[in-house]
Amino acid sequence: MYMIPTPQLEELVLTQKELFLSRNPGIPREIETVRFVKTDAIVVITGIRRCGKSTLMRQLSAQYSDFLYINFDDDRLMDFSLSDFPTLMLVFEKTSPGIKVLFIDEIQNVSGWERFIRRIHDEGYKVFLTGSNANLLSAELGTHLTGRYTKIALYPFSFRECLLFRSIDTDRITEKKKAAILAEFDRYLAGGGFPEYLKYGDTDYLKRCYDDILFRDIISRFKIREVKGFRQLAHYLFTNTANAATYNALKNTLGFKSVVSVRDYVGFLEEAYLIFEIFRYDFSLKKQYVNEKKLYCIDTGMRNAVAFRFSEDIGRILENLVLIELLRRGKSVYFFKNPKECDFVTEDKGKITGAIQVCYELTRENRDRELGGIAGAMNMHNLAAGLILTYHQEETITLGNAVIQVLPVWKWLIEYRDDIDFPPESVIKPAYVKKIKNVAVNLAKEKGKTYASMDEFIRNIKQPDRPGSKRHDP
Repeated sequence: MYMIPTPQLEELVLTQKELFLSRNPGIPREIETVRFVKTDAIVVITGIRRCGKSTLMRQLSAQYSDFLYINFDDDRLMDFSLSDFPTLMLVFEKTSPGIKVLFIDEIQNVSGWERFIRRIHDEGYKVFLTGSNANLLSAELGTHLTGRYTKIALYPFSFRECLLFRSIDTDRITEKKKAAILAEFDRYLAGGGFPEYLKYGDTDYLKRCYDDILFRDIISRFKIREVKGFRQLAHYLFTNTANAATYNALKNTLGFKSVVSVRDYVGFLEEAYLIFEIFRYDFSLKKQYVNEKKLYCIDTGMRNAVAFRFSEDIGRILENLVLIELLRRGKSVYFFKNPKECDFVTEDKGKITGAIQVCYELTRENRDRELGGIAGAMNMHNLAAGLILTYHQEETITLGNAVIQVLPVWKWLIEYRDDIDFPPESVIKPAYVKKIKNVAVNLAKEKGKTYASMDEFIRNIKQPDRPGSKRHDP
């Protein structure tokens, strides 16, 4: 078995640490780093390649006077194996004697790493890890490191982080400042939040990053033979982000021979954090699995760089942006359909706690449809508050005692609040459900249209959409 020579490993460790220390620590991410430094648990930072995991690790390392560091995303360590870890620890002790804080980048590149990490953690080492493969990490963490780790899910920059990067202050927004924020939001919607793209604005970088992930993290790792078909599937999902689909429909559309192949390929894309699969909410887990899903991509900028673009895309891109932000905020997210659709419902401990609809603009043509979807979700799950996010509109709509707040997406992103501020309890107590259903519904800015109850309102908007109408009206 090949063993890396000690002198070579020592030189590499010193070189990597020097480069790591010279790294620009960048802007602070919206993560409570102090909490992760104070805990004794292993800290695992996961996320797509190039989203800033190593930079966040650099920020965490600044909390220590000295530390150990190794990066396994290095061609000189391609042959590093579990048997090389003892040599690595000797090198660490020689170069930084007595130090027990260890930072490791891209740990998943070493087979069997979890046993080594478990051992040194038990010996009193404080360990920080990064990784770019969700399934590999979760499987090994759950099997070998149960109860020993805490996790940070990192995404490309949020809009708030992007504004901080551009030195745009969001306190006390004036007209001039609002204009700057709106201009930045348009750039963010089109270009996304990958740190390197924000620096240089190079869309070719996003394409290269996408291709690199497909080949290095998926095709090569999982030894995919249907490379052309797999790439077509990835491209199709990026082009059709926020659309509902079933594995069988994807199989038929793209000409795959097996539904199993489609399911596996979507899973691989999820594991690399390129795609996120959102289930239709149902009390039955089996139905959630077999029903149609909605698929979203990691970043609107990457999506726009690699996918076909159409004039009606902006509504779906807004929806994609909102989904990633909800995940960034740690929400459990589903979509609702019965029969009208609500884009997102959030769940906590088995209970639906929020409903969010996303569209580019509320118009006379789509108003009933958009309100019907969110009202159906609110009625089904006894919610007193809902949120409709648009490109620029802002208003308040009342449905009896229930309230739907319409907000521009950019404002929701900046204010970073959980769902909406009112009422204090977002879930209606059972005693009030009957009362709400019997209260008159007044639709703001819709003259002469009232209903005797929320149920009547929902019945009136259950007709099929008008021929030729689109889910998101640009």
